Amino acid sequence: MNPRLVLHIIGILLLLEAVAMAACGLFALTDVVTGEAGAIAALFQSAGITGIFALAMIGAGGKLSLKGRIPRREAVIIVGLGWLLSNAFGGLPYMLCPPGLNWAGAFFESASGFTTTGSSVMTDIEAWPRGILLWRSTTQWLGGIGILVLFVAVLSYLGMGSKSLFQNESSFRSGESGIARIHDTSLSLLRIYLTLSATCAIGLRAMGLSWFNAVCHTMAAVSTGGFSTHNKSVGFYSEWGNGWLIELWITLFMLLCSLNFLVFVVLLRKNWRRFTQEEDAKWLIGICLLFILTIAGGRAWHGDAEFLQALRDASFVVVTIVSTTGFGTADYELWPAWSKVLLALLMLIGGCSGSTAGGFKVGRLLVFLKSARHEIVRAFRPNLVFRLTVNGNTIDDDARARTMFFLTMYLMICVFSTAVVGFMEAGTGISLETCGGAVLAAISNIGPGFGTVGPTENFAHLRDSTQVFLAWLMILGRLELFALLVLFFPSAWRKY
Repeated sequence: MNPRLVLHIIGILLLLEAVAMAACGLFALTDVVTGEAGAIAALFQSAGITGIFALAMIGAGGKLSLKGRIPRREAVIIVGLGWLLSNAFGGLPYMLCPPGLNWAGAFFESASGFTTTGSSVMTDIEAWPRGILLWRSTTQWLGGIGILVLFVAVLSYLGMGSKSLFQNESSFRSGESGIARIHDTSLSLLRIYLTLSATCAIGLRAMGLSWFNAVCHTMAAVSTGGFSTHNKSVGFYSEWGNGWLIELWITLFMLLCSLNFLVFVVLLRKNWRRFTQEEDAKWLIGICLLFILTIAGGRAWHGDAEFLQALRDASFVVVTIVSTTGFGTADYELWPAWSKVLLALLMLIGGCSGSTAGGFKVGRLLVFLKSARHEIVRAFRPNLVFRLTVNGNTIDDDARARTMFFLTMYLMICVFSTAVVGFMEAGTGISLETCGGAVLAAISNIGPGFGTVGPTENFAHLRDSTQVFLAWLMILGRLELFALLVLFFPSAWRKY
C-alpha cells in the first residue's frame, strides 16, 4: 500500500470540507438575523481544526505526481476512510455551537447529512442558528453529488487516476461511465446537479420562500437528503395557500434526482436510442404511480380521508420515501398498517442506480425479478436459453450472482442490525417496529422510520451507542456495503 498517496488525497478532501465550513461561517457572519455568534465561532473553529488536520495529512503525503490510475487497493481505502473522516470532522460544528450535541449525536447528525439520510437527533431544529442549519444542508448537498465525485470533477490534475475513485463512489457507479472519460463525465454530472439545484431554488423563491429556506430545502431535495429548517419539515408550508404547489415542486425534483444522472448525460449528448432503453426510470415511475393510487384509493375507500387529500398526501410521501429523501408532510404513522407495509417495501427498493437516492436500487430489483422469471420458466423448459438484459445491457451469470449476493447480504444485515439495535436499547421499552424502522431508515438512507423514530419523531431518545451504530449503517448503505466492509478484510484488498 502507498500510505503517502492515501494521506495526500484524503487531506485534500478534508481541505475542501474545511472551505465549505468557512463559507457557511461567512454566511453566519453576514446574516441579518441576530444570534449567530455561536454559529460563527463554531464554524470557523471547525474549519480551522479540519484545515490544520488536512494540511498535516497533505504535508505527510508529500508532493505526488498522479500520472497513472490509482491502484484499486488505495482507491478502496481512500473511499472508505474518506467518508468516515469527512463525517467525523463534519460533526464539529454541532458540538461547538450552542445548544450543542454530544460526540455521538454530532457524528450521527454529520453522517446523516453526508450520506443524505436525513435522520436527526435535534429535538428543536428551529432553536439552532441559521449558519448551522446551512452547514447541515450543505453536508447533504455535498453528499448527494458524492464528495469524492465532486473531488474528481474539481481536481483535474488527477487525470486518469480519478477512475478508481469514481467507480468506488457508489452514487454514480455504473457501466455507463465508459461513455466518456471519467473526468468529463463527472464534470457533466456536476453541471447537471448545479442546474437542477439552481432551478429548484429559483422556483421555491418564486413561491414565497425566503432565499435561505429556498436554498436549504433545495439542497435537501436535489440530494434526496431531507433535512429541513423547520420542525414540521415541508409540512410547515402545507397550510399556505400555495402549499400544494410547493409540495408538487419539491416532489418533482425528488423524483428527478432519484433517476440515474447518467441518463441526463445521455440526453445532453442526444443519444435518443440509449434513452429509450432506460428501464430503471420507467419502473421507478410505474412503482410510484402504483403505490400512490393504491394508498390513496385504499385510504379513501376505508374513509380515512377524502380522495383528493389522500392523493396529495400519498403522492408526496411515496416519492419522498422511494427517493429516500425523507421530507415530512403527512404523518404516515397514523395510516393503516397495510399502507406502512407498502412504505417499508419502498424503503428497501429506493431509487435508481447512479442517483442520489439510497436503497438497494431499482436496477437490482429488475435483475432479481427477471432472473426469478427465467428460473421459474426454466424449471419446466430446462433447455430454453435466456438472454437477460437491463437498460439494453446484457447481464451475464456473474453479474446476476453478484446482484443476488448483494440483495441477500442487504436483507441479512437489516435483520441482524435490527437485533443489535434491540439489544443496545434493552430496558428502554423500544418496540420491534421502532428497531426495524430505525435500521431501514439508516441503511437505506431514508430519514424517518417507524414507531418512535417516525416522521414526527427523531432519534434523540436512542442511546449514544445506538446512534453511532446507526450512523455506521448510514455510511454502509451509502457506499453500498462493499466499499466499507472491505476495510475490515485486509486479506481481500492486499491481493489487489
